[in-house]
Amino acid sequence: MPDIAKTGSLISDYDVYLFKQGTHFRLYEKLGSHPAVLDGERGTFFAVWAPNAAEVSVIGGFSDWEAGVNPLTIREDDSGIWEGFIPGIGHGELYKYHIRSRYNDYSVEKGDPFAFYWEVPPKTASIIWDLTHTWRDRAWMRSREEDNSPDAPISIYEVHLGSLRKVPEEGNRSLSYREAAQELAEYLAGAGFTHVELLPVMEHPFYASWGYQTLGYFAPTSRYGTPQDFMRFVNYLHQRGIGVILDWVPSHFPADGYGLSYFDGTHLYEHALPGQRYHPEWKSYIFNLGRNEVRSFLISSAIFWLDRYHADGLRVDAVSSLLYLDYARSTGEWMPNVYGGRENLDAIAFLRRVNDAIHANYPDTLVIAEEATSWPGVTAPTATGGLGFDLKWNMGWMHDTLDYFSLDPVYRKYRSDLLTFSIWYAFSERYVLPLSHDEVVHEKSSLIGKMPGDEWQKRANLRLLLGYLFTHPGKKLLFMGGEFGQWSEWSHDAGLEWHLLRHPPHQGILQWVGDLNRLYRRLPALHERDSDPEGFKWIDFSDVEKSIVSYLRRGHTADEVVLVACNCTPVPRYGYRVGIPFGGFWEEVLNSDAVEYGGSGVGNMGGVKAERIPAHGWRCSLSLTLPPLGVVILAPEGA
Repeated sequence: MPDIAKTGSLISDYDVYLFKQGTHFRLYEKLGSHPAVLDGERGTFFAVWAPNAAEVSVIGGFSDWEAGVNPLTIREDDSGIWEGFIPGIGHGELYKYHIRSRYNDYSVEKGDPFAFYWEVPPKTASIIWDLTHTWRDRAWMRSREEDNSPDAPISIYEVHLGSLRKVPEEGNRSLSYREAAQELAEYLAGAGFTHVELLPVMEHPFYASWGYQTLGYFAPTSRYGTPQDFMRFVNYLHQRGIGVILDWVPSHFPADGYGLSYFDGTHLYEHALPGQRYHPEWKSYIFNLGRNEVRSFLISSAIFWLDRYHADGLRVDAVSSLLYLDYARSTGEWMPNVYGGRENLDAIAFLRRVNDAIHANYPDTLVIAEEATSWPGVTAPTATGGLGFDLKWNMGWMHDTLDYFSLDPVYRKYRSDLLTFSIWYAFSERYVLPLSHDEVVHEKSSLIGKMPGDEWQKRANLRLLLGYLFTHPGKKLLFMGGEFGQWSEWSHDAGLEWHLLRHPPHQGILQWVGDLNRLYRRLPALHERDSDPEGFKWIDFSDVEKSIVSYLRRGHTADEVVLVACNCTPVPRYGYRVGIPFGGFWEEVLNSDAVEYGGSGVGNMGGVKAERIPAHGWRCSLSLTLPPLGVVILAPEGA
């Protein structure tokens, strides 16, 4: 607990300088509420940015929620920061700021933008909270640089905590952080995933926004427990070798009156210009990323989750909406930049700065962009003009792949480009291949529900899709439920259909995913050259009549090679010849049609010996049996 006897403040002149420059990246240590000692008396130091306020006071049960009892004083340095010390209150106390603006006779009660903890919604008070916690994940933190490296196998399980599992015996409540940690750690270890990615856990007023309408940028939602409970969640997963990636939303925020909007009677956090203030799709406010103080706020939020919660990365939501001034706007609804273009120059500068700040402070973490356009250099270094992200969601691959697998196999031969086009740009960025929550909601159907045919064919198509995902260049992401073939579309109000795992066909799909994950992690050819064109080579993509594609994945050494053949029709193919780079015995390491996965058992009896018969430009080849709606994966014996 800091002693502020010398100055009566936690905030130095240098803090103010950095804040106003947009380069204070640990502002959460200065603004907000912090238990402290002044002249030997314990209490809490408060600080809030409200430059256009005429009066600011802290209200709570300690003042009978009456304004003016505990006034704050504005600093005399033009920072716009109001601060003060209130004796006798501390950890666990509810509070808000009462703000009277200089303008429009505007008075309002606001939550603390830097609060570490909030009441459970729909209640709206902030809570003074001590974030002290004893971490026991030192081994993970020391080694995670290797686990997050560009050459590492990264397989992400995307989760919405509120709907992971419901407890019907207790009013259909969601799992707590502690309960979810135990369940996920065991499950993900068994299924072979390397990371979990959480839809935003930052505090949000509207549950049905899935967290994407973030209001508390420094607080995990209290719906599932305390800040320390969430720390234990991360700690528990780390101890079991699972990385934790958090969705983070710097693009917009909700207009709820107790939050950031119109904070001091002016457009403080949101943009002042009407054409840049309001997001027409999400009915929310857009941050003014040209304002240095707002940049300090947001970058501090990003650093906070890596610092205080040991997060292993951030997935930045809706980057496309940041980059373009005309995003979701028609002609006349936006203004061009100073050069006459549609690029949002302030947002570009912000994204580069936040990525540089993260990499300077936590170089062993990942920053992932959800970016859906052809913006160049999303994962290029900022020093060369890029945005500086580590990875980018490959939305083009996702759309093309799902469109292809949704087709009846009879028509797939006419759209083979949907399956093959992604390789033309697969190495232009460092990609994540996302089969995410967005694709199994809003009447889009579940993954297995998108597949054509009867139930057996749907399951076979899903296994084929997943095999293609795990052998295509790029890191992997799968939303919860897809790994065992959940039939129903995802609903945030319902738990997953875990009961399906009592049935062998769904057990088989989960086992298939687990074996794919383990093979992906075991064989360097499947992961270490994800962004290198030399890590992939087509064997044949021209057999459109049979809807068969075959390709090689290659590692850094000549013997690190994997052969993949996908048969996208329900017709088994016997004696199907594919060229290979060298002879010997090739082991069938995985086959999606194996009986244990719910398949029909058509395959290659453990492997095939190469023949000196030229094919596809090579002197050697294999005569393969390709199962219906199946993928076979082969590697040189002993790989």
